[in-house]
Amino acid sequence: MIITRSPLRISLGGGGTDLPSYYRQHGGLLVAAAIDKYVYINVHQRFVQNFLLKYSHLEEAATIEEIQHPIIRESLRLVAIQQRNLEITSMADIPAGTGLGSSGSFTTALLKALHAFKKNLVHPAELAEQACQIELEKLKEPIGKQDQYIAAFGGITCFEFERDGRVKAWPLSISEETLFNLEDNLLLFFTGYSRSASAILKEQDDKSKSSDKEMLENLHLVKELGLQSRKALEENRLDEFARLMDIHWQRKKKRSAAMSNQSINRWYDCAMSNGALGGKVIGAGGGGFLMFYAGDKTRLRHQMRKEGLPEVRFRFDFEGTKILNQ
Repeated sequence: MIITRSPLRISLGGGGTDLPSYYRQHGGLLVAAAIDKYVYINVHQRFVQNFLLKYSHLEEAATIEEIQHPIIRESLRLVAIQQRNLEITSMADIPAGTGLGSSGSFTTALLKALHAFKKNLVHPAELAEQACQIELEKLKEPIGKQDQYIAAFGGITCFEFERDGRVKAWPLSISEETLFNLEDNLLLFFTGYSRSASAILKEQDDKSKSSDKEMLENLHLVKELGLQSRKALEENRLDEFARLMDIHWQRKKKRSAAMSNQSINRWYDCAMSNGALGGKVIGAGGGGFLMFYAGDKTRLRHQMRKEGLPEVRFRFDFEGTKILNQ
């Protein structure tokens, strides 16, 4: 039995510039962090023929072509699995559609497990690129490359997306004190509802492809905010990092009317009046998780509890996608 796990992620700056429609023309840059909330994949060889797939649905299929789950189907094809008697099960600490990059984590965990089944060694960069190939090229999802890369690499990592499609990755040079303060003061609160990232990102993708002036100017600024956020983190200026988060959120809301709503705006303003120094909605927006950098954690937690928003506490993950059992 093979068990793999892949971390979910939070974006720390520059999110949105990892979509091909933007970086192929202008280059992208962002900072992301993997967290200790995971997607798990279990691959087990059955005694009987047919694929048995357990995720949010239960599937049994005689051939790869019959498989309904698109990522599972394309992953089996990419790794060139010949066996037809596999049981594949997925589990997750956090449900999909909440902005933490679960689709990219699912794909990297699945590919890692299938490569382990075939006894293939695969580098994190290769794993991430294969996951992007499936989601962006095969399935034509209007998403970026951030989720697959941070899931594969882990850590607090800066990614540069070059015009020719290459991706450079390197860990941020931050002190242990900064790391501990960042972990202690970044707080995640669940809004209570999920949404489709693809539906929201398609609007950005379409506007970028058509060279919409307002969208491109917005993303140019977001990329610059990513650079400034990296600098603030590496220089241990966390109050400045929090200020940049707030600027990023105000700009992010302008990219799409679906990015926020009355409830999210009210919760955000409430948090900023009760201990938060900066924050944003994680992921494509429209729901999922609100993340804040807190100046007063106790006050912020108390106020968010009053608002009915449960907190999910986390630490950073520095292992990336890995095999737990083989």
